[in-house]
Amino acid sequence: MRFPFFVARRYLFSKKSTNVINVISGISAVGVAVATMAMVVALSVFNGFSDLVASLFTNFDPQLQITPVEGKTAPADDPLLVQVKELPQVDVATECVEDQAMVVYRDRQAMVTVKGVEDNFDRLTHIREIVQGDGRFELHAAGMHYGIPGIRLAELLGTGYRYDQPLHIYAPRREGQLDLNSPEEGFVEDSLYSPGVIFSVMQQKYDRGYILTSIGFARRIFDQQGMLSSLELRLKAGSDFEAVKSRIKQIVGTKYHVRDRYEQQDDTFRIMKVEKLIAYIFLTFILIVACFNIIGSLSMLIIDKRDDVQTLRALGASDRQVTAIFLLEGWLISAIGAVVGIVVGLLLCWLQQQFGIIALGQSEGSFIVNAYPVSVHPWDVVLVFVTVLAVSFLSAWYPVHHFARRLLT
Repeated sequence: MRFPFFVARRYLFSKKSTNVINVISGISAVGVAVATMAMVVALSVFNGFSDLVASLFTNFDPQLQITPVEGKTAPADDPLLVQVKELPQVDVATECVEDQAMVVYRDRQAMVTVKGVEDNFDRLTHIREIVQGDGRFELHAAGMHYGIPGIRLAELLGTGYRYDQPLHIYAPRREGQLDLNSPEEGFVEDSLYSPGVIFSVMQQKYDRGYILTSIGFARRIFDQQGMLSSLELRLKAGSDFEAVKSRIKQIVGTKYHVRDRYEQQDDTFRIMKVEKLIAYIFLTFILIVACFNIIGSLSMLIIDKRDDVQTLRALGASDRQVTAIFLLEGWLISAIGAVVGIVVGLLLCWLQQQFGIIALGQSEGSFIVNAYPVSVHPWDVVLVFVTVLAVSFLSAWYPVHHFARRLLT
């Protein structure tokens, strides 16, 4: 391939008999570069939003969550779960009970998820980093159970950071039938008091729909003594996460689901992946349109160099080598455009990361972050480069084989 590459490189940078060929070649490279840059920047922005959402969930979701495959709850003393807790890589294991209930505060009410957790929940997650108020994170004290609502739920109920009256929680009884003459008998009622704080995950699912409390309260109101809805784990620093996850799956078998943070929020991240895929497909179509310039450039070059083709054949060049010259010409145009586009795209991503050039809103503080988040993933850069080369190969293949067949016969 040395000879075809040498000739293709000379053709690319040498002056042609018709100057417009040089212009079209330059336009082709610029078009590929712009499309490549757009792909790098767009995919990095989607990565940035994905990483941002993941960081928000990290404050509330555990590293690993084990839930029963059948039913809502499982025995807390299940030997399989006990074996998981005793793994040397497990740093914190928290039993949780959660279910739907109705909360009433004064004349306001809402349907919520009451999540009861053990006292080590603040060691399991970063909950202390997202609580706000004039109190502190506590779940119970001296027989009194506290309820910590999400910030949007607190706004809906009008509680503020510290509510002066208890939250009344109503949960349906698990056994018996509802008597329409005395419907209140079909519910278990209990009260939660304020520790003076609320939490803010900045995700509607939690901020609007969750109340944190002690697991003792949740077990009592949902009649789940000795049961758990999930076992949530935090691993020791330095543990091989994937290896430990696989080991836990082997232990629990098909009886329990084992989910990491991304799998716990599978719906959210699946939507973001689909959006990223659609953006990639649309930008690939733009790249294809940009590569039409390569078709025009190569077509004109082949016609311009028809005399050279006969000379090369007379000097002993094979038909395959002559065809390779023009194919490499198209690939060189695309490769130059791809490299320039990737470099410029990475530069723009770096500038956005450092200086936040493009803001999300007109006023600061309107959103969670002030500027579009950007995160460059190496595999995305590789994907973009491979895509450009693949599209350029197809773009160069047609005109080369179409015109070369005429010139070589």
